Amino acid sequence: MSASYLVDGMTCGGCSNSVTNAIKGKAPEAKVSIELETKKVTVDGFDDMDAIKQAVEDAGFDFLGAA
Repeated sequence: MSASYLVDGMTCGGCSNSVTNAIKGKAPEAKVSIELETKKVTVDGFDDMDAIKQAVEDAGFDFLGAA
């Protein structure tokens, strides 16, 4: 199970790490990959969009929905 989302506000590796760590805080078993250029966050192994949205927003980024 894999899902992709758009997240605005990520501009560097530090932002990417913050989003990854926030999602892994909700789902430690998840594999998170991020493409900064397209603002796309792909999460494998966890598909609770509400929990992912909350984690991203708690980290200070804008969750734009499914990609």
